[in-house]
This record gives sequence, structure tokens and C-alpha cells, in this order.
Amino acid sequence: MRTIKEVFGVDKPIIGMLHMTGYGRDRILENAKREIEIMYRNGVNAVLVENYFGDRVDVENALKYLQENYPNKVYGVNMLGFPEIAFDLARKYGARFVQLDSVCGHLEPSYEKPFLKKLETLRSDGDIFLLGGVRFKYQPVRSGRSLEEDLKLGMERCDAIVVTGEGTGISTDLKKIKTFRSILGDFPLIVGAGMTAETAQEQLIFSDGAIVGSYFKEFGEAEYPVDEERVKEFICKAGAGNGV
Repeated sequence: MRTIKEVFGVDKPIIGMLHMTGYGRDRILENAKREIEIMYRNGVNAVLVENYFGDRVDVENALKYLQENYPNKVYGVNMLGFPEIAFDLARKYGARFVQLDSVCGHLEPSYEKPFLKKLETLRSDGDIFLLGGVRFKYQPVRSGRSLEEDLKLGMERCDAIVVTGEGTGISTDLKKIKTFRSILGDFPLIVGAGMTAETAQEQLIFSDGAIVGSYFKEFGEAEYPVDEERVKEFICKAGAGNGV
């Protein structure tokens, strides 16, 4: 299994989220181009393209732009609700990683086998690094298993576990991060929501990186444009994944 550093180039990467905001294809892509440039220029280690506001076409447009203009940078994709599309787009446009909001815990036991079969097929060539959520924001807990059991199964299904709080932009409780860390041991753990410039150093002590979306935006709200000063502040305080 590849390590975080082999994929992202640093020990504790900061991954900037592209929410694909705007109205109309052209505006959404122009916004994405601007935000990509701001994040990479200010030390964000990777960009994650997500269909949070846009759709598949918008995500594909952004990935094509990244492939053509930032071929040596790290970028990934999360197609909410459509894992097959995420993997297809990752391979087509050279994305190094995919995020799935849940790899364990969200399904009743009777649905586990089909899900696992699909996941094994998607991951069969081993080229794409998978960030997988467990007890993720907005995801139900239907497994009937303990957190420890779900996390141990999750470790078999992805390359890094993603932990979040209750929702987008809501802080991930440090106690939850520590609990995940104690169960996972050395297995990679990414904080997937709510990290701020003020909480970054403390949370990164117990994790191996972060996905940052809302904090980078004006007013700290997902629907607004990326604010370059907020990106600079965060990277300065977090250490951009190096020496934290």
C-alpha cells in the first residue's frame, strides 16, 4: 500500500476542496480556475474536485483543466453518490485519489456484499488512492457494529480513513479524532471537515492531513468564493503539512 507521502509528497497534506460554485458552465469553470490557482500558489498540497454545487460535467471540466494545466500537481475527485463515475473520471484525467464519503458503517448487513463487490471492482487496478469515510457527516449508521469494528473493516477497504463532525463547515471534535486515532494506530487518518487556522495545529497532531473547504471561503461559508487571505492564514498556521 502506498503511503500518504508517496501520493501527496508531504507527510500531512492539506487538501483544498473545489465545491464548483457559480451559475452556468462558464462561470463555474472560471471560478474553479481561480480557486485552483490561489490554493496551489499559497501552498495547498492537493485539490479535490467535488460535485457539491456543480454536476458531472462541471467536475469533468475542472479535472480536464487540471490535467492540461497542472499535470505535476496532485488532485482528486469526489462524485457524491456516484463512486463509479469518480473512479472513471480519476483514471481519465490523471487524478491520484478519490474520496468516498462512506466505506463502512452506512449499510445494513444485507447490503454489504454487493457494496464490497463493487468497491473491489473499482479498486482492482490499485492505481487510485482511496480516502474513505467512516461515521461520516450526513451518513447513517446502520451496520449494527461498534465503531471499532467499523473502523477495522474500513481499514481493509481504503487507503486512509476520513473523520468528520456533524456537517459541512462544522468542527470535527478533537475527542472524536483522538478516538479514531487510538483505534487506527498508524493507519492514515484525514480530518475531513471543519478544520480552521485556529484548530489546525492541534488536530494535525493526531491526524495525517486535512480536507479544507468552507474555511477557505469568504465568511467561512461553502457557497462563497475562496478568500486568498484565509488560505494564506491557514497554511501559515498549519505548516502546509510539513513539520507539523
